[in-house]
Amino acid sequence: MLKRFLFSFLGSMIAIWVSIIIAVLGLIGFIGSAIAASSEKSSSAVSSRSILHIDLSGPITERNTVPELREVLTGNDQTSTGLDDINAAILAAASDENIDGIYISAPGSSAGIATRYSILNTLRRFKDIAPEKWIYAYSDTYSQGDYLIASAADSIFINPIGHIDFHGLSATGLYFRQLLANLGIQIQVVKVGTYKSAVEPFLLDSISAPAREQQMLYLSNIWAQLKDAIAEGRGVETETVNEWASSFIFAEDQEYYVQHKIADRLVYEHEMMDILAAATDARKPDLVSVADYIKAPNVKGLDKVYSINPDSKSRANIAILYAEGDITVDGKGGIASSRIVPEIEDLTENDDIDGLILRVNSGGGSAFASEQIWEALERFKDKTDKPFYVSMGDVAASGGYYISCGADKIYAEPVTLTGSIGIFGILPNASKLLNDKIGVNTSTVSTNPASDMLVPYKPLTKPQYDAMQRYVDRGYELFVKRCAAGRHTTPDSIKAIAEGRVWDGVEAHRINLVDVLGGLDTAIADMARQLDAESVSIESYPKLEPDVWSMILSASSDLSNSVMREQLGFFYPHFRAFTDAINTDPLQCRMQAFEIK
Repeated sequence: MLKRFLFSFLGSMIAIWVSIIIAVLGLIGFIGSAIAASSEKSSSAVSSRSILHIDLSGPITERNTVPELREVLTGNDQTSTGLDDINAAILAAASDENIDGIYISAPGSSAGIATRYSILNTLRRFKDIAPEKWIYAYSDTYSQGDYLIASAADSIFINPIGHIDFHGLSATGLYFRQLLANLGIQIQVVKVGTYKSAVEPFLLDSISAPAREQQMLYLSNIWAQLKDAIAEGRGVETETVNEWASSFIFAEDQEYYVQHKIADRLVYEHEMMDILAAATDARKPDLVSVADYIKAPNVKGLDKVYSINPDSKSRANIAILYAEGDITVDGKGGIASSRIVPEIEDLTENDDIDGLILRVNSGGGSAFASEQIWEALERFKDKTDKPFYVSMGDVAASGGYYISCGADKIYAEPVTLTGSIGIFGILPNASKLLNDKIGVNTSTVSTNPASDMLVPYKPLTKPQYDAMQRYVDRGYELFVKRCAAGRHTTPDSIKAIAEGRVWDGVEAHRINLVDVLGGLDTAIADMARQLDAESVSIESYPKLEPDVWSMILSASSDLSNSVMREQLGFFYPHFRAFTDAINTDPLQCRMQAFEIK
């Protein structure tokens, strides 16, 4: 009897484990198939009289992202378009005899100003290289950012009942002091830098005078760049563009757009398709997406789009290392020093590359992680003697500038935000929340004055605060020292333009924080010239290869964050701001988060 029971029990356990293994293997197989399907390369060649279709919908990031498990399982894995792919496709299309022109559709994209400015400039290059080809843009309604890109088109088309939102620039930040006070939470801040406004949302109810001063300067400078670009594209005076922005043109009759050269024609989308068909002498237009175009087997020379002479045998291999997002020691996303430092070390040992360009799009983060990345890049320079450039995207400020400052050359768009050389420490005190709000009391027993310094349930003592200030001061001095060495100047010269102040690209170039105003393409071309190469091969790092096991392990975290976001709604950013303040490194090189619209 016992023997039969044991055999039955063991048989059941084996069946259960076999079922679990089969289920897991099945899930992995399903995910693998979904990933393969989402990344499967198109085998269709680009036919003659085709049109490159730039679809300005959804987010535009530095490069295409690997889809997360949740996105793969729901079929929503086309979440972003890479700026690198868009620009490469535009430049390749300029010399592709199969491409007659470019069609920009603008149902609504999400991107930073420098990202849009980069696409605009690449479209300008397309017209310079291939003046016989055309660019058309169409949308039911244009956002201001999409209109900036569309202004490079030969003709702008809009729906007869559509509108154009064009209003100038503003920057809006959220201030949490009253909310935190209501919750019984005190944010204890130690900082260096009059303009270091990243901590203001926790301390103030509105913007400070120094923060307003710096924002007004760089917004005005960026707006001047955008006005000039749009005026040039539309063939009007710069002041005319400023008048559009001040006239609430979204509320105007659609004929107003044509009369004032804001747009060229009012057409419905099906009529737009007829216009494209007529432009290519076809029954219907052959639109080729950016994703399909760069994968097409007969599209040649995508690695040579920055070449001086593609037929030359003199060739350089340039590595582009992308650093996008918050800087952390070991975060899941963004720029984690635990992941990017080994990448830099591998590139240091890679004899196949001739130069390195760090592409930075970051408002900073952990001071410790920033130092580790800076040091790894210094070792790359010392051990290889190869050129090292930095190309800045929408923002490369605070920690983003820290990791950039040692480059041989720094490139930024005129509308890039950079600088913010400052540092702060932040420690929350939730004693009132616990004691007064929810009735929880705490008692701490310490052996030394510093034993309870990082306990988030009590205020800092005077000696603890003074120690924290010394810690922050030392971090600031190190930051300034790194910048001074990298920019070949004195610490005092850096301090005169530091103080946590954010600068636009034009001002940063004027004060020697940036060497060249230009995009990634300019940096690549200049490095090719330094290497005395007539053509280049581009290799991007880190490699974007889906890791099935990582996707499975991170799925629960993704799901919990999604549920939290849905449940908290408007209050989710407040929740994240507080939890980030508790969970991030005490010492931060970070600029204030705000939205420019």
